[in-house]
Amino acid sequence: MNISVIGAGRAGTALAVHWRRAGYEIVAISGLDKTKARGEEHLPGINFVADPSAAVEDAELIVLGVPDDAIAAVCEALAGDGALHAGQTVAHLSGATGLDALASAREKGAKVLGLHPLQTFPTVEAAVDRIEGSAIAVTVEEGDEETAELGDRLAADTGARAFRLDDKVKSLYHAAAVFASNYLVAVTAEAEELFKAAGLPEPRKLFMPLARASLDNVASLGPEAALTGPAARGDAGTVARNLEALSANAPQAIPAYVALADVALDLAEHSGRLSKDARTQVEEVLSEWK
Repeated sequence: MNISVIGAGRAGTALAVHWRRAGYEIVAISGLDKTKARGEEHLPGINFVADPSAAVEDAELIVLGVPDDAIAAVCEALAGDGALHAGQTVAHLSGATGLDALASAREKGAKVLGLHPLQTFPTVEAAVDRIEGSAIAVTVEEGDEETAELGDRLAADTGARAFRLDDKVKSLYHAAAVFASNYLVAVTAEAEELFKAAGLPEPRKLFMPLARASLDNVASLGPEAALTGPAARGDAGTVARNLEALSANAPQAIPAYVALADVALDLAEHSGRLSKDARTQVEEVLSEWK
């Protein structure tokens, strides 16, 4: 299969690297100067074509690795130039954007496909390393099993595990990914600042074993069994002291602490480890800070 990548960012470049290794022909990439630089570094000898429409002329699969808000506009430009036609498949890499963004390709007779690596890629190098063993969401129009099977193959040929994702739930799916990744980073950053405020000069070296162990516990035991801490124990006195310390030293962290304590209470009660009376005592403390 011949593939063109329009907007080869971190994910698009890494996928192209793996597809090339698997025997696919990457006929062209197109995009801004950064796309060209990534291609030169990670896809040596690749054909960089400045005009996206010219870049897709010989492609059976066109991968749009552009930012989410640009997908529909780029696809419409390709369709308007007559670059899209039946026999092609147009894919985007967004976890949040539906297949409607590719409507102009569908109108030209092309198949449409969503491929979303469920992984975080801070650099192209990390993306190349992490795709193998990760999972990739495959989204197609209802009933289009042929394109779904193509998506499965494209995922498998990168070393990833494909799973099917209904187009109607993509926004919910992406919100879940935000919690699993982005907000995990945000909470860890807040923890680092609080440890610094407590006098630890290089806290990351000290608390990362705790953070990693917590995720390992979730992986092996599930969230309910992995949950520890004062909210899970119904330790209202400790929760109160935590909040008083935050009020004196880092008041900006109070809303996040309270919100996450509520989540922890739900999880602990659902697991059967927290009595209603103990929960009520913690909630009384939390209510004073809402």
